[in-house]
Amino acid sequence: MDTSLPTRTLGRDGPVVGALGLGCMGMSEFYGPADEAGSIATIHRAIERGCTLLDTADIYGHGDNEVLVGRAIAGRRDRVVLASKFGILRRRDDPSYRGMSGRPDYVREACDASLARLGVDTIDLYHIHRVDGVTPIEDTIGAMADLVRAGKVRWLGLSEVGPNTVRRAHAVHPIAAVQTEYSPWSRDVEPLLPLLRELGIGFVPYSPLGRGFLAGAATDPSTLAADDFRRTQPRFAPDNAARNRMLLAAFTAIAREKGRTPAQLALAWVLAQGRDVVPIPGTTKVTRLEENLGAVDVALSARDLARIDALRLHESVAGERYPDMRWTMRESA
Repeated sequence: MDTSLPTRTLGRDGPVVGALGLGCMGMSEFYGPADEAGSIATIHRAIERGCTLLDTADIYGHGDNEVLVGRAIAGRRDRVVLASKFGILRRRDDPSYRGMSGRPDYVREACDASLARLGVDTIDLYHIHRVDGVTPIEDTIGAMADLVRAGKVRWLGLSEVGPNTVRRAHAVHPIAAVQTEYSPWSRDVEPLLPLLRELGIGFVPYSPLGRGFLAGAATDPSTLAADDFRRTQPRFAPDNAARNRMLLAAFTAIAREKGRTPAQLALAWVLAQGRDVVPIPGTTKVTRLEENLGAVDVALSARDLARIDALRLHESVAGERYPDMRWTMRESA
């Protein structure tokens, strides 16, 4: 039996990848204790299944996640489309600190550091994680384009940006993909999608399972590890989580009718939004990976999609998706 995934193309001239990618952030921090051996096994299985888009960033685990991903893809580099990101600044001595930079000198510095941690010569898809609101996007993309010309990067991407920034960036150098949170309960990116299609830019939804809530695996914040960052997220606050569990019940009922899990239904819904959409659900477990990959076999009819839409999860969900929404859909200076 062929267990490989169908493929999709990111951007008009971007990379061909498996229809589902793998977000690697949680393998190093944010979601409780890390399991390096289990995470590497999960990456290996993802590659075997044709889940070729692996997504990391220089701030995940203060760079440790890039090291882990680099170890996992050693000997498998030619089977992977490797994505990383820069632009958010952190400090090991101050876990609460967050800064941003899109300065051209920092672009070059960050890329070289990521290449060293990943142990590769080239990053396939390099995103600016957030625009800093100070550096014109033309300057940042200009520096990123220099990386392409130097052979250090193949394609360029953006993350959590607004439409003006997309147009301005794309005018400097073709953009292959834009990342933003997207799921049945996070749909504020939808007004941007027609512009991405006009320009031939692929879309990479992160947190397509609502940080695990839509999978039914993390609906009670009291069960989360003490250092799980979801404890600080509005939708996981106790009162909001209780309200959101009620919304999830109706969604889960539709999944059960189709003989699928809520996670598979959520991913199938995202996949159904267009062939230029490649979600990157994260997991550290092979069993969850296999469950997620089963979403590509879920056929949603027009009636199914209408029923999910009628739930209006994105309008009824309790809590914003970040404590500070200034981090989302940002426009450049």
